[in-house]
Amino acid sequence: MPVSLRPLVDADVASVVALWETCGLTRPWNDPLRDLERARATWPDLLLVAVDGAELVGTVMAGYDGHRGWLYYLASAPDRRGEGIGRALVEAAEHRLIALGCPKVMLMVRESNTGARAFYDTLDYAWETSALAGKRLIADD
Repeated sequence: MPVSLRPLVDADVASVVALWETCGLTRPWNDPLRDLERARATWPDLLLVAVDGAELVGTVMAGYDGHRGWLYYLASAPDRRGEGIGRALVEAAEHRLIALGCPKVMLMVRESNTGARAFYDTLDYAWETSALAGKRLIADD
């Protein structure tokens, strides 16, 4: 695979957001630029991109709160799916979380996203039965 993985840099931001939009990962109530800014302020080495030459072909955002790690915004360019880019990004994020002492990683996938659920099944992720609750603290207007 000619793809290489590295932490996100400033020059990647527009391409990352464009990829997230192409992959249907953005939502009106979450400003992706603010999500990137917040993630880079806390764990910049956990925001990874996959590149093939100058082309950005994948992303993953990981986080760690001292108790659990989380994966967000895993994306691979639709025309590059099946090449192992998503798997490589998840494994790289997992290795970085392990290096921080993270005992378990979690993620959220919409129930209707059967493709993503099947992908994580191949990576030995187990679907939890916990209910998810959330509360918006800062509006992203």
